[in-house]
Amino acid sequence: MTEIKSICVYCGSSPGRLEAYADVARALAASLVAQNVRLVYGGANVGIMGVLADTMLSLGGKVVGVIPAALVQKEVAHADLTELHVTSSMHERKALMAELSDGFVALPGGIGTLEELFEVWTWAQLGFHYKPCGLLNIEGYFDPLVTFLDHTVDEQFVKQVHRSMLIVESVPENLLERFRHYAPPVVTKWLDRKGI
Repeated sequence: MTEIKSICVYCGSSPGRLEAYADVARALAASLVAQNVRLVYGGANVGIMGVLADTMLSLGGKVVGVIPAALVQKEVAHADLTELHVTSSMHERKALMAELSDGFVALPGGIGTLEELFEVWTWAQLGFHYKPCGLLNIEGYFDPLVTFLDHTVDEQFVKQVHRSMLIVESVPENLLERFRHYAPPVVTKWLDRKGI
């Protein structure tokens, strides 16, 4: 069983169309606090990001924000976090978030959320880290993405073993439970290409 002390959550700086997106952020925050897991996130106090951080803090949880200097004003950096790291670039931000975390979760969000998730999942596929990656699929938000990812397997651009590394759940407790039991597959991507 994997010990999870810190979870990185990627999510929107906008609230989205449905209140359910904020509701699941609150539910995830409650689950993290109940399990004494620290939140690592993008450092803003707006949108789903703000709801997640505020709920964690209101419940006595620890919250670490990581935000590039260029976005401190644009995304409105949260002033009341346990820790706030201001980085010089997006690359530095993502690397620090990954370093500080034992797993990665994407909530509903936009292009930035998807880009962050895909990068950290790619790192797992390549064996750069062995931490779990997952989607909290609320109100079917990620259904089209999951369908597309399955299509990439059918079309033989992604191996099923790598597709299965991305855990999809709709209930925070279920996702965290699967994270604790996550066993990374043996990465053979480059060997397979050489026919070894």
